[in-house]
This record gives sequence, C-alpha cells and structure tokens, in this order.
Amino acid sequence: MRATTPVWAVSIAVVVMFVQAFSGPLIVSLLTDDRGILVQTLSALSVTLVSLALVYAVRRFLGRQRWSGIRLTWSWSALWQALAGLLAGAAAVASAQALAVALGLTTWLPWADQGAVLLRYLPFTLAILMLSQAFPEELLWRGHVYDTLSARLSPGAVVITVSAVFGALHIISQSAADTLAERLLYVVMATALGFACAVARMRSGAVWMAVGVHTGLHVGLRLAATQVTNYGVQLVLMAGALMLAAWVIDMVYRARADREPVAAPEMVRE
Repeated sequence: MRATTPVWAVSIAVVVMFVQAFSGPLIVSLLTDDRGILVQTLSALSVTLVSLALVYAVRRFLGRQRWSGIRLTWSWSALWQALAGLLAGAAAVASAQALAVALGLTTWLPWADQGAVLLRYLPFTLAILMLSQAFPEELLWRGHVYDTLSARLSPGAVVITVSAVFGALHIISQSAADTLAERLLYVVMATALGFACAVARMRSGAVWMAVGVHTGLHVGLRLAATQVTNYGVQLVLMAGALMLAAWVIDMVYRARADREPVAAPEMVRE
C-alpha cells in the first residue's frame, strides 16, 4: 500500500499529530468554558480518543494494517513496563535539573509552584500528562509509525526516523525557548526523548514503556522544576540525560537476554 511507504507514513503521521492535538481540546471547549481539573482531564481524554480513532482509520482504510502491529498489549507486563519507563524518564529529567542547579545555571522553583500541585492532584495530573501528550503521541509514533516503517527499514533506521521527525516537529512547540538557538536545542531535547522512547519500544516489544518514558519527562519537569535561566544549557543537559536513559534501557534488556537460557538442540535419532 502506498500509505505504508516511509515518506507517506511519516507525512500522514504529521497530519494526524496536529489534528489530534487541536481537535481533542476543541471538542471539550465547545461544550464548556470551565477550566477546572476535571475538565482538563476530560480534554486530555478527548485527545487520546481522537488519536485512537485516527490511528485506527489510517491503519484500517489507508494501510490495510492489523491493529496488533501497534503492540498495544494488555497484560501485567505492560503495567510494569509503563512504570519502569515512568521512573526512567522522570529520573533522567530530574537528574539533569539537579545538575543544572549544582552547576549554578539555575535555581529551584518554590515547591508549591509545581511539585506540591502535582502531588495534591496526582491521579488527575498523571492522567492529564499521559492522555494529552504521552499516550497519543507514542501510540502514533512508537506504535503506528514504528510498526509501519519496520516493514521496509532496518531497526536502526526506524529508530532514527521516528526520533528525528518527532523531534523536528517540536520546533513549533510551546516552551520557554525564546530564541532560535533555544528552539533548535529544544528540538534536540525532543529528539533525545523520541530516541529514548524508540529504544524502549524496540527492546520491550510494546509501546507501554515508551508511554512511561514520555510521561516521566513531564513528571520530572514538575517534581524538579527550575527557573528558566540558561535554558539552552538546561536543554542540553536534559538531552544528554535522556540519551543516557536510552542507553540504560538498552543495556538492561541486553543483560536480560544474555541471562536467558539457550534451549539445547534436539538430538537427532538415527
């Protein structure tokens, strides 16, 4: 199918990403002007529902692909993979923030500004962070696009492609970057996030660890929130920490594979 070629698959995914990001919140805004925590959660859920519908439609009607290829598996292992990814992503970002403070590049924000709010509304905050960005974006890029490209490209090329395009799209993201250099560094950081998520998808065999890593990034930014000073250097530190997280995930799965017993060859009977 033409829609499954790399150029078309990536181009369609770019369109889907923008549609799901804008149409989901728009649906809720047409129903209510309230901006409370429950409405924010509902708005985030709408993004995920729109994403599920769009990705299903693309795979069903354009690519003629099976839904199972996304690797959105439902099992206890999926829960542990998501939690492990959450820990990896949050630890990477928090450690980068702590290093920036230790180097005198920035200072901590008052706890009440970010961390205390996150913990006070923890279930809702996690739901908003996951459903508004982490899950729909990982479903699209590390789920659908990763699976589509895997049929035509090598694993390394797939990881590089889904990371680079995902990162490049963040040139227009809302962030604290206010200069061209900082926006480009933000792209570098987002590419590193995409790389960590892609490695998690490749090694775990499912999309849940990637969702966890992506959610962990946002959790880490709030639990270890800093002032926006020397922002470009902070982005470089975060990118490095996320690349390190990708390396750790890769090494852990390689070590597990090395420990797995190799089945003895069957004896040939004469």
